[in-house]
Amino acid sequence: MEDDYTTRLLVADTWDDFAALVEANNGVWGGCWCMGFHPEGFGATPSAAGNRAAKEAHVRAGTVHQMLVYAGDQCVGWCQFGSPAELPNIKNRKAYDKDAADLPDWRIGCIFTGSRHRGQGVARAAVTAVLKEIAEAGGGIVEAYPEQVDERPPQRGAYLHTGPESLFEELGFERDRRIAKWRWVMRLTLTA
Repeated sequence: MEDDYTTRLLVADTWDDFAALVEANNGVWGGCWCMGFHPEGFGATPSAAGNRAAKEAHVRAGTVHQMLVYAGDQCVGWCQFGSPAELPNIKNRKAYDKDAADLPDWRIGCIFTGSRHRGQGVARAAVTAVLKEIAEAGGGIVEAYPEQVDERPPQRGAYLHTGPESLFEELGFERDRRIAKWRWVMRLTLTA
């Protein structure tokens, strides 16, 4: 199904497509607007409107890297990526910093798929396109922070906002270290 999708970067010209997907999904997790990984996170007084405005400001300023996935002309998902300076806020930060030897060149932040398109290869299309974009930008060490699903009890209603570990394994990532009971740092080195 991955071949059924096209991808485009989130820029001013694709903002409306991104916004339509977010709005159709309750602002994503109640109004996140994919701001959690950014330097300001959700701001001092979090609100869906504030997150929307902050995300749009990043897009208009060119300070965001995000790959949108399209089914036809409809945006159905995305994968956020960027340098550690662009995406400094990761979950389980204390555990991450404890055993960190060096920072990666790139981080993969959140991955989102619209509710009607889950389980159809959207995340794979998004991450694959991100890895191609990173390679074209010179490559380097790429980190992701997915959740382990093997050997884990079923998660009722759960959505893995950083993706499943199995997806990253299939794309060549390897475990680096555990940072939570079910969350791993996974790394891949890409060459240009």
